[in-house]
Amino acid sequence: MSSLVFNTLLAEETSSSSGGGILGLLPLVLIFVVMYFLLLRPQRKRQKEAAALQSAIQINDSVLLTNGIIGVVTGVEDRYLWVEIAEGVQVQVMKGSVGSRVNMDGSPIAQPKPAKKSKKSEKAAGDGSSDKDKQ
Repeated sequence: MSSLVFNTLLAEETSSSSGGGILGLLPLVLIFVVMYFLLLRPQRKRQKEAAALQSAIQINDSVLLTNGIIGVVTGVEDRYLWVEIAEGVQVQVMKGSVGSRVNMDGSPIAQPKPAKKSKKSEKAAGDGSSDKDKQ
C-alpha cells in the first residue's frame, strides 16, 4: 500500500513540475533573433546591393567577373551581358557573374553612398523657412 501512495505522490510531483510554458520557448526565440541579425539580414543587404549593381551595368562599363576576368561590357540583354575580355574576344556571361565595376587597371570604382540626413536637416528642408523668416 505504501508503494501505491508513493507512486501517486511521485506522479503528482512530476506532472506539476512540467510548467514553465513561455519561458521554455524563450531560448529558441532568442536564437532565432540572433541568427536573423547576424546571418539573414546582412545576406539580404548584399543581395540588394548585387541586384542594384547588375541593373546599373551599361555598355562600355569595365567589370570584374567573379572568376577574376576583367572586361568591358559590349552588350546588355535581359539576363546576359556580352563582355570583351581581349581585343576581338567577346564572351557571353550571366549578369550574376559580375562581381563589381572596376577601372581598366583593376582598381574598384568608388561607389558613392547616400549621406544620411539628420532629423534637424530634414525638418528644416521640409519647412521651407528659416529662423530669419520667422522674425
